[in-house]
Amino acid sequence: MLPSFHDEQSRIMNTSLRDQLLKAGLINKQQANEAERQQQRQERQPPPKHKHTATSDRAPAPHDAQGAKAKAARDHALNRRQHEKAEKKARLAQIKQLIEQNRLPTVEGGESYNFVDGSKIRRIEVNAAIRARLTRGEIVIVRHEGRYDMVPATIATRIRERDERAFVASGVGTETAHTDEAYRDFSVPDDLIW
Repeated sequence: MLPSFHDEQSRIMNTSLRDQLLKAGLINKQQANEAERQQQRQERQPPPKHKHTATSDRAPAPHDAQGAKAKAARDHALNRRQHEKAEKKARLAQIKQLIEQNRLPTVEGGESYNFVDGSKIRRIEVNAAIRARLTRGEIVIVRHEGRYDMVPATIATRIRERDERAFVASGVGTETAHTDEAYRDFSVPDDLIW
C-alpha cells in the first residue's frame, strides 16, 4: 500500500521537526526514535468507537432487562404514590369546602357541650337549640385541620365517605340508647349536663 500524500507530508514535517530538535540538542537520538515508533503505533490502531454505538449494535444483556423491569416497577410505585397523594389532597379540599359551606355559626357565650374525640374529652360552645339538635342527631361534630365544627348530619355523612377520621361525634348512638334503657327509672339532676 502506497502512503498517501497527506501521510508523506506529515512525515516530512515531523522529520524536519525531529531534525530541528536534534540539532538544537533538546532531544537525543533515542528519544526521537521512540517518538517515531509511538506515532507509527497510533497510526496502525483503528480509532476507538463510541460506547453508545457499541452497545446499540448488540442485544441487551439479561441483567439490563432485569434493570429495566426494576426501573419500571419503581416508576410504577412512584406514580401510584403520587396519584394517591393527589387523591388525598383532593379529598381534603372537598372536606374543607363542605365544612366551610355548611358549618353552623359559632355560638358566643353559650354553654359548653362535651364530647369525646378519641380518648380525650373536648368542648364546644352551643346554645339550647343546637344542644337539642345535637342530641337528636340532626347536627354532627366534625374535625378538620385541628378545628371542630358542627354540620348537618347529611353533610357529615358525605364528609365521612371521604375521610372516616374527620367524623368525631354524633349525639345519637346505639350505645347511648342501650345505656339509657338501663337507667330509665333514675332521674338525672338538673345541674349535670353532658
